[in-house]
Amino acid sequence: MPVRAKICGLSTPETIDAAVRHGAAAVGLMFYPPSPRHLAFDQARGLGERVPARVAKVGVFVDPEDALLDAAIAAAALDAVQLHKVAPARAAAIKARTGLEIWATVAVRTRADLGEATCFVGAADRLLYDAKTPEGALPGGMGVRFDWRLMQGHAHPLPWALSGGLTADTLAEAVATTGAAYVDVSSGVETAPGVKDVDKIAAFLKAAQLI
Repeated sequence: MPVRAKICGLSTPETIDAAVRHGAAAVGLMFYPPSPRHLAFDQARGLGERVPARVAKVGVFVDPEDALLDAAIAAAALDAVQLHKVAPARAAAIKARTGLEIWATVAVRTRADLGEATCFVGAADRLLYDAKTPEGALPGGMGVRFDWRLMQGHAHPLPWALSGGLTADTLAEAVATTGAAYVDVSSGVETAPGVKDVDKIAAFLKAAQLI
């Protein structure tokens, strides 16, 4: 059964078009200035206009203030909000305030980290399991992978997606190990931080469809 995929951190018309053309379920637009994938609102508006309704537009934020959320949602007509480094209560408040689908990130290094997932019941619509990055590093998009075997036997309290260190070459192993039906890739389809490659996007989405 094909795996649904989100291509995250897109910043050019060409890569947006490639993601849409090759069957992405969602595209991720980054609103976090320290990231090389950060978008200005005018950029995000132009990119968002290229995305058909069948593909979800997910805004990616790190502990955002309401003003940033409001401006980004308005600019890109977002369908969902992905939150990093946000407590469940804040996620619930953003969900109530925006009325959008909420993706809450659970940063994983050990099996104990998976326990955080239950805290987001009622506060989020989907969990995103991603590798815990080193202190001071960006919270995602670093190509860091956690031990996928930690997911085996884990009772997921919400719909979920897998992220962290995924590429076209590792995707089949990741899905076989974790049972993921939805995956999220950023650095795994880049030639340099923030520089997406249309051929890598095509290869990743083809791999997802062949599983």
